[in-house]
Amino acid sequence: MILKEQRGFAHVETWVFDLDNTLYPHHVNLWQQVDVRIRDFVAAYLKVPKDQAFKIQKDYYRRYGTTMRGMMTEHGINADDFLAYVHEIDHSPLEANPAMGAAIEQLPGRKLILTNGSRAHADKVMERLGIGVQFEDVFDIVAANLEPKPARQTYLRFLKLHGVDPLRAAMFEDLARNLVTPHELGMTTVLVVPDGTKNVVREDWELEGRDAAHVDHITDDLTGFLQRVKSA
Repeated sequence: MILKEQRGFAHVETWVFDLDNTLYPHHVNLWQQVDVRIRDFVAAYLKVPKDQAFKIQKDYYRRYGTTMRGMMTEHGINADDFLAYVHEIDHSPLEANPAMGAAIEQLPGRKLILTNGSRAHADKVMERLGIGVQFEDVFDIVAANLEPKPARQTYLRFLKLHGVDPLRAAMFEDLARNLVTPHELGMTTVLVVPDGTKNVVREDWELEGRDAAHVDHITDDLTGFLQRVKSA
């Protein structure tokens, strides 16, 4: 367990979780399937080779928060078509995690998911993990008006829609940059990182930020971390 103590959890009444690479281990590399389909979508739509499409995809991802937002802004794509295509993946690598489900269930207060993915994808992930009943709702990219994290307005929209007081909330994320605004708003922030025992497919910048001031806690074992939070 890797921990960095700053803000605590005694006051927390709303627990907010990212989905991909947060509620399941990084090494499952489920998002790699989505990554490939995003590349293929970009290549087909722009009529460019896949190696060029990959560069465009990653450039837009970093600059706009999601490749979809970049494609919408730069090329006017239809978001529904994009989401339907890229999330048509094999979710079978995900395994049920009853221990994590129990740890989430025992947290006092509300539990919500805030994801840049689609609700359909989130539902499939939660079904495979066996944790759907623990969550009150999913705030997906459509609910965000297609503005992905880390856009500040997305967090504000989420907080308003669900009546969440950020001063009494915690946010769990696998990307440090997505914790900047939650921390500024007063949320306790937790960065979920790979455990280091298996290969993961990530960009170098996606694994940065462990020492950032806006990261209150770091864990490479979400289930164990949640169990410790409950027992603290």
